[in-house]
Amino acid sequence: MKKDLPIDYVSINKKSWNERTAIHLTSDFYDNESFIQSNRNSLNTIELDLLGDLSNQSALHLQCHFGQDTISLERLGATTAIGVDLSDEAIKAAQMLAQQTQSKAKFICCDLYDLPQHLDQEFDLVFSSYGTIGWLPDLDKWAQLIHKSLKKNGRFVFAEFHPVVWMFDDNFTHIKHNYFKELPILEETETYTDSHTEVIKHQSVNWNHSLGEVLSSLLKVGLQLEFFQEYDYSPYTCFDHVKEVAPGKFCIPHIGQKIPMVYALVARKTY
Repeated sequence: MKKDLPIDYVSINKKSWNERTAIHLTSDFYDNESFIQSNRNSLNTIELDLLGDLSNQSALHLQCHFGQDTISLERLGATTAIGVDLSDEAIKAAQMLAQQTQSKAKFICCDLYDLPQHLDQEFDLVFSSYGTIGWLPDLDKWAQLIHKSLKKNGRFVFAEFHPVVWMFDDNFTHIKHNYFKELPILEETETYTDSHTEVIKHQSVNWNHSLGEVLSSLLKVGLQLEFFQEYDYSPYTCFDHVKEVAPGKFCIPHIGQKIPMVYALVARKTY
């Protein structure tokens, strides 16, 4: 269902992610118990290859959920790792996770666009991954925030689900949404982790963002694109009826590897 603005998407999405957090913390999808008990890194090969060794680097993680990936940036060597998320329940869980893993990672709860009111610092790395920008209506403001948060020569490393994926219905049988951003999409969906006996629906507001919109927003603020790649698989089982085609690589069986499911990029602040 689509509605015109104004719509209080921040409150709706905050409530949604507060509800999801409790489910995610105990899910096999996140396997939080093993993350606490081991030195496991929650990041995937796609982003790990781009991040490399983060020794002596500072890192800002945008839309961090309950902090596994933020702490994983520290495990890659980052001397400072700060995660930001809209959900206060997720941030509480992230702070607890940092204590449980003896991590020095810090966390901030705020609407992403309000981050400059909470943090005035530049970083060697800004990182964001998987299912993040769809919750944001304005990518120009997003790109400006990234640019402001980077030191000179700092990198933005980004991995995200491909906008082609979000065009389809849940069963990938027909085109449901526009590839290009239009009106906000208001819908009720189940969360993407393990199924439960009780089906819980979460209301949310999101937007589709084309590759052109993503790239142009970053280029307009002066970031220099150093890497861009599309991938014909998802590293996560967060879609219905997925099939593992190789270890850690999942696709939609009746489509196969005929569509891009993920893309990744690196952009640098050169001035």
